[in-house]
Amino acid sequence: MSRSIEDLRACLKLYLVMGSTNCQGDPLIVLDEAIQGGITLFQFREKGEGALVGDAKEQLARQLQARCQAHGVPFIVNDDVELAIRMEADGVHIGQDDEPADQVRQRLGAHRIVGVSAHSMAEVERAISDGADYVGIGPIYPTATKKDAKAVQGTRLIQELREQGLTIPLVGIGGITAENASDVILAGADGIAVVSAISMSTQVKQSTERLIFELGRYRGAMKEDT
Repeated sequence: MSRSIEDLRACLKLYLVMGSTNCQGDPLIVLDEAIQGGITLFQFREKGEGALVGDAKEQLARQLQARCQAHGVPFIVNDDVELAIRMEADGVHIGQDDEPADQVRQRLGAHRIVGVSAHSMAEVERAISDGADYVGIGPIYPTATKKDAKAVQGTRLIQELREQGLTIPLVGIGGITAENASDVILAGADGIAVVSAISMSTQVKQSTERLIFELGRYRGAMKEDT
């Protein structure tokens, strides 16, 4: 991976996950405003009822990727390794039911990001051994975005991972908002991944800015305590 671990931690600060089914309006406009607001990484996740497929999916992905590239925001693809390779995306995020991370790593090469969703200590340890660059932990809070989401677990696993001394970059996902983001960071996550908190907002830029503000405020408080 060309990015250092500290660079990756910085990229995970405010991580937007989105596809056309997660927006009330034009996803390109939503992404533009989210970038203006300060997102640090974008994951293209085109799933759910009414999701685009085939050429239409790839066309949208390339349009979103161009927006990210123009502003230096890393662009990764959810699950679809073939699409990520064709697009020369910055990486891929996979779940427990997808192709194993070590195989994805072999196909993508060492210079691209591989993220893995995990819900237990064992799954995190497997992701690390398979060469994952970061792990997504969740769902932290109840979420309606992912219909097949696992049971809500709060910040417990994030805390346990840090208490065990695991240093892999972690991002919390699932029902995170400006009101509860602080708990995720205080538990030891490097950042938060959100969907509807940004994509379904009527004021995308302002909602993004508020999340950035909250993340910065609690990071500052943590530094003062150390």
